[in-house]
Amino acid sequence: MRMKFYLPLIACLFLLFESCKPKISTPEEVLSQIATIDSIKPITNDTLFKSTYVVWFRMPLDHNNPNSSKFPLRAYYSHKDFNKPVVVVIDGYTMYTSKANELTRILDANQITIEHRFFDKSRPKDSIPWNYLNVKQAAADQHQIIEAFKPFYKGKWVSTGISKSGQATIFHRRFYPNDVDASVPYVAPLNFSYEDPRVYDFLSKVGTEECRRKIHDFQIQLFEKKKEIFPMFEALAKKKNWEFKMGLDRAYDLSVLEYSFAFWQWGSSCESIPLKGSPAEILFLHWKMINPFTFFDEEDIEKNRPFFYQAMTEIGMYGYQINPFSKYLKDTANIIFTFAMPNGHKAVFNPEAMKDIDSWVKESGNNMLYIYGQNDAWSSTAVDPGNKTNAVKMVNPGGSHGTRINSFPVQMQDSIFTVLEKWLKVDLSSKKHIGGGNFTGKKQVFQIL
Repeated sequence: MRMKFYLPLIACLFLLFESCKPKISTPEEVLSQIATIDSIKPITNDTLFKSTYVVWFRMPLDHNNPNSSKFPLRAYYSHKDFNKPVVVVIDGYTMYTSKANELTRILDANQITIEHRFFDKSRPKDSIPWNYLNVKQAAADQHQIIEAFKPFYKGKWVSTGISKSGQATIFHRRFYPNDVDASVPYVAPLNFSYEDPRVYDFLSKVGTEECRRKIHDFQIQLFEKKKEIFPMFEALAKKKNWEFKMGLDRAYDLSVLEYSFAFWQWGSSCESIPLKGSPAEILFLHWKMINPFTFFDEEDIEKNRPFFYQAMTEIGMYGYQINPFSKYLKDTANIIFTFAMPNGHKAVFNPEAMKDIDSWVKESGNNMLYIYGQNDAWSSTAVDPGNKTNAVKMVNPGGSHGTRINSFPVQMQDSIFTVLEKWLKVDLSSKKHIGGGNFTGKKQVFQIL
């Protein structure tokens, strides 16, 4: 009897509490409710949104320690409609834009873009505490921000990112699988060492034999004509104020080795490769077009030092095989990116981190839509979702690292829209070219590799 008396009272109190809660009607009111925000600034927004803000959060260095010191972490918050979905762009680097992501446009959604810890000014003021730069701590940053906005947007939530940001999207879902309803990582590698040998195997098979031979012959020409080409390289470095701490000679050699990876990563044309015997000026012009030399410039390395640290300690990387070019090099072992590590830190790789991610992907990675380009060098270490989840992997035929949903053949685009419709309960029929798509609800992998 007593319980029957209390139940109506509890219900009344709940309704009273709900009615007393402030009604949120503007994004400014949302921001005012989040205690971990230090500052906000409205900025010019993409026309898809009604308003956009730069938001600085107060983030703990160590999410495992409640008394941990804090650092500033930046995000973009773009509001469209409280009843629309929310796309969370989980950046793996510095945030470059507040514009609407491809997925945000497809879903006509709100957008939150989260900068990765320790890139740009999202870091402690004086120095980077490198031991707190790992996938778990970064995922906890992203979780805290998503959790702060979640009460105000009741629609579907989707996370996404491109390249390293795609990796960060996968890592976040592994540790916080319920933060979003689905994830769309683009061109995201899953490397198992700081010199993943699968890259070498891929480069030995991608494209046609004729094209691979042309690439190799071009690299040989760069070495054999180094005396003629090096002055052009040196003059350009001086003009651009590039600084190569490894020395100009070493930077030249590494840029030659990088050429094959860059060629396939960005989908260059085999017809553009100069023929054997071409003048040095033509060789140099093509080389700098395919492989910008800033990759080894100290300013660029410093800007991306957190990436190299992660690559050498947890998330993996590729290296350069020296055997095909040993007569031109002083090295006796393959070259890896240890030279980009922070001063005083050695490259000690933890293989368990990515093994754990791989296990989660195969065992529990549901509602994951992986997007890849067939010829992208980073597809050499693409995710293998296995057959125990409902994950879908789409590989764009002939695609590069620039692969996006809108670059797929139309039938495959329609299949992607059907997957999103099924997982997110949205209607994307207006986006489709053929109608219906051919996704049946069963696991479907358009594997071209």
